[in-house]
Amino acid sequence: MRIRPLLGLPLVAFAVLVLLLGRGLQLDAHELPSPLIGKPAPAFNLQRLDAPGTRFVPAQMRGKVWVLNVWASWCAPCRAELPAVQALAEGARVSVVGLNYKDSAEGAREWLKANGNPYAFTALDTQGKAGIDWGVYGVPETFVIDQRGVVRHKHTGPLTPETVRKELLPLIERLNRG
Repeated sequence: MRIRPLLGLPLVAFAVLVLLLGRGLQLDAHELPSPLIGKPAPAFNLQRLDAPGTRFVPAQMRGKVWVLNVWASWCAPCRAELPAVQALAEGARVSVVGLNYKDSAEGAREWLKANGNPYAFTALDTQGKAGIDWGVYGVPETFVIDQRGVVRHKHTGPLTPETVRKELLPLIERLNRG
């Protein structure tokens, strides 16, 4: 008789699992939390696409609010977000730095030449190691970093004019005011 109550345990466990998975499916992928928020931006030392032989490290941006936009030439959503990235680069008092993720320098150069280059410059992360440190699990992803080098915002997925206007520009303006 004591065994019978245990027979229902797998059914209860299954029901709990279904509820948790259902809740997870309701989350907006653009609002996934990042463990980097409020923490120093991960360091890297990468070659610049526009200036071979020149390296970029995030510490070079100390004292400035800046945006890191992770993109790749093989990424269709990256092409879709390009007008919004261009508008951000032109409309905000901020440098937009590209992080070319798991791509070749030749592919990145050709893509920027064909589609336009909104970036102050682009760092090459051909192996994806810097992307791992930044918690990148897909492209495009965009980060806002403050003057002290602290990550203040992460946007997963392609930027839209609405996202730039409602999320990024107000945050950038607030950070620029100090």
